[in-house]
Amino acid sequence: MFWAKAGFLAAFFVVTLLWRTVRPLWQYAAALLTLFLALGLVSLVRNAGWYQENFNYAGVSFFRGYAAIMTLDVLVALAVIAALWLMKRERKDFFLVKGRMDAPVEPIRWLGIKAGESWSVFGWIFAAAAGVGVFVPTVLGIAFSSEDLVRALPLFPFAVLFAAVNAFTEEAYYRASILSTLHEIIGKTHAVLITLVFFGLSHWLYGSPPGLVGFLMTGFLAWLLAKSMLETKGMLCPWIIHFVPDVVIFCSYALMFVRS
Repeated sequence: MFWAKAGFLAAFFVVTLLWRTVRPLWQYAAALLTLFLALGLVSLVRNAGWYQENFNYAGVSFFRGYAAIMTLDVLVALAVIAALWLMKRERKDFFLVKGRMDAPVEPIRWLGIKAGESWSVFGWIFAAAAGVGVFVPTVLGIAFSSEDLVRALPLFPFAVLFAAVNAFTEEAYYRASILSTLHEIIGKTHAVLITLVFFGLSHWLYGSPPGLVGFLMTGFLAWLLAKSMLETKGMLCPWIIHFVPDVVIFCSYALMFVRS
């Protein structure tokens, strides 16, 4: 199945090069193919015997196990960033810059955001809201004891580190790769919706929180993250919004680790 999907994406890439009508999509096709191949290679590594013996065995430490996962995730992000740099040549063209935190937020009436508001304020508000939104179903659903919390406390600094890395890598390959290659071609709205579907489905199938609830929560978050990346023209604001709920998630992993 993997090679069938890879073949389809490779064929899509070739079509964008040969067919003038869809040629503007060639960078998107290249970025998508790079991401899929990198994720596939990482999956092979994680299922390899030597990896299981060294990083996924019974009794492996919290740091060792997740550090290995994060290292592979960083390699995926670097592969996508390398592809984007070869195509774009300027970091700002694929959002690998700080961006303008003081950029105005395009009004969102149903959220009560009016003209004149900036991401320097609402970025933090959204981050806090996302953290609380994830905390309720994730951490409270674990039913941990005070003893579990005390045992997990030494792991929380590692959880924060992994959250920071995860927020960056996912912003790089789920957000920057798609938005930088699509928003000028198909428009902001459609590009943002595509990131919503990708990010939501990835959590529905493989992430935390999983299932339909995970899709709805992370889909909404993906919409905000994509909006902030486009409007601030950088990665700092979406990284902050992404980082805060990730801290909650990785701290929940620490709690589950000490309970197992």
